[in-house]
Amino acid sequence: MHKVKFYPVGNGDCSQIILENGKRLLFDYCHRGVSEDHDDPRIDLATALRQELAEVERDAFDIVGFTHLDDDHICGSTEFFYFEHAAKYQSDDRIKIGELWVPAAILMEKGLTGEKEVLRQEARYRLKNGRGIRVFSKPEKLTEWLESEGLTLESRRHLITDAGQLVPDFEKQRDGVEFFVHSPFSKHCDGDTVQRNEAALILHATFLVGLTETRYLMIGDSEWEVLVDIVNITRSKKRDDRLKWDIYNVPHHCSYLALGPEKGKDKTQPANEVQWLLDQGQRGCILISSSDPIPTEDTDLPPHRQAAQTYRDTIRKNDGDRFEVTMEHPNTKRPKPIVIEIGAYGAKLIKTASGGSIAITSKPSPRAG
Repeated sequence: MHKVKFYPVGNGDCSQIILENGKRLLFDYCHRGVSEDHDDPRIDLATALRQELAEVERDAFDIVGFTHLDDDHICGSTEFFYFEHAAKYQSDDRIKIGELWVPAAILMEKGLTGEKEVLRQEARYRLKNGRGIRVFSKPEKLTEWLESEGLTLESRRHLITDAGQLVPDFEKQRDGVEFFVHSPFSKHCDGDTVQRNEAALILHATFLVGLTETRYLMIGDSEWEVLVDIVNITRSKKRDDRLKWDIYNVPHHCSYLALGPEKGKDKTQPANEVQWLLDQGQRGCILISSSDPIPTEDTDLPPHRQAAQTYRDTIRKNDGDRFEVTMEHPNTKRPKPIVIEIGAYGAKLIKTASGGSIAITSKPSPRAG
């Protein structure tokens, strides 16, 4: 049985895939520090992840992926991880990274400072050394940078995966999962100014347990225009199966801009292609919003109540199971990580009761891949 965990970090992202074979893949990291405010409900992410690794006698993740460089996806990472490019990030208590996954934009973006620059240095160091990294997309600017370092694209091609390809080294029959790359496209990384949300990493994971396939659409902070492109390109290639989903990582902390151009009065009307994508949710599907609690009134910043209503309607329309919000699970005062188990009967959400002592397990219907 595999697991997917979503951590309550506020309006930010951190999730982990734990495979049945023991491999661990962490995506994004947002630890803004432990607040002295006892009413701060956010998880102490650094402590939680260290404890989880210690329980299985590990000091490393097999994969750490950063979907893009916005603060709410990387905050605290340079204090937590062991980075190979500089001794100052190599103390014994730091958590090691087997392979770093990054969109090409992280290597190419200019004018970076602070943690963003540290992550770029680490990605460049690993790519130059030809190990411990996977880069997604190969824009022209990446070729130019490699040549400036005395390298060729061909010499590093085995470390680069484009949209429309499967990630090497993961196979359904061997690992119980495969990863299909939806984005970024090269066009997202070749402009003079990197648009991080457009150039972010988007993956489609297909888990296999017995004869059952369970699909997880992993979307970071992408907005609706990118999703429109993904739907149109994927369907034109006759790959509609790569858009089916049982678990949907709600984009951009439940922002209406991940659905369509207008917020709406009571709900957001998705663009046609985004509506089609939402309709690909399978029976018993689960949507997870990594965000603060859904407000009851209008707000400028996400989460937006109108977008949340659209996702709730998606659950009803698709005969789904849950729309869950990380900072509301099981309640807003003491949120806990959301855990989804993936087995021979598909995805089931392990719902912690408010008292923290009882687990209520959803029961999806049996289905074959």
